[in-house]
Amino acid sequence: MAGQMFTVRDVLYMYSDARTAYDRFVGIGSNPEQARNAVALLVWLDQCNVRAIQHLPGLSPTAVSLVAAEANSVLDCLRGPEPVVPAIPLISALCKDGDVDPRFFTFHQDLVVRGVADILDGVGSLIFNNHLNKMLRRYQTGLVGNPPELMAAYSCLSVAVPEDCRSMFITFSRGAPIDREEIFDYFRQKWGDCVVRVLMEKTAGGSQPMYGRIIFRSEAFVQLVLNGERLVKISIRHRQIWLRKYVPRPAATQNQN
Repeated sequence: MAGQMFTVRDVLYMYSDARTAYDRFVGIGSNPEQARNAVALLVWLDQCNVRAIQHLPGLSPTAVSLVAAEANSVLDCLRGPEPVVPAIPLISALCKDGDVDPRFFTFHQDLVVRGVADILDGVGSLIFNNHLNKMLRRYQTGLVGNPPELMAAYSCLSVAVPEDCRSMFITFSRGAPIDREEIFDYFRQKWGDCVVRVLMEKTAGGSQPMYGRIIFRSEAFVQLVLNGERLVKISIRHRQIWLRKYVPRPAATQNQN
């Protein structure tokens, strides 16, 4: 869309299949965050000429549920420490131009994650905006004229968010120390340049830190790590860390470096 001027309405029309997919995922009981991530993955695949998302409107609820499960299996493999080839027979079958090799997702995790994150940070702000989509439906049925919010020019630039919104709180197992460089390297090797810095609990007398904080470059990375879960566990060199969305606490902030 570079070099062209689009309105918010134009972009919503262009991604109407994505919004339909999101509504169908939520309609079958998917967690909204998982639904957003799954749709962002399908949109990214669509941009790579893997056109599965356009078939969602005509699928049965059972088939929609299977597509959601397959998309989430891909997202889970992107988060895990070991590359596990996801099974995506239905998504592959929906692609008229040929099969999708699931091994692509495990061998190019950084490319996939950055692409999905760009969708979430960019057009996702419109696709998953309930207010704008409700207004669009009212516009289409003639209930409203030309709402300024829909006629506004669309900017493809991601909106910067505070560090707290793109941070994760991490805790460690006692007796299994992990240093900040190991955490940083884990995500950098899997997802590329996605971490700004890692903060660790300040300790005295050589004590092991028991918690810390990861600050990502984008809020989308937090969403992809959690994928609808409140708490997730990952293994770094056979040592576990637990991650959840960061909730600012002044005392905790003052006790990290």
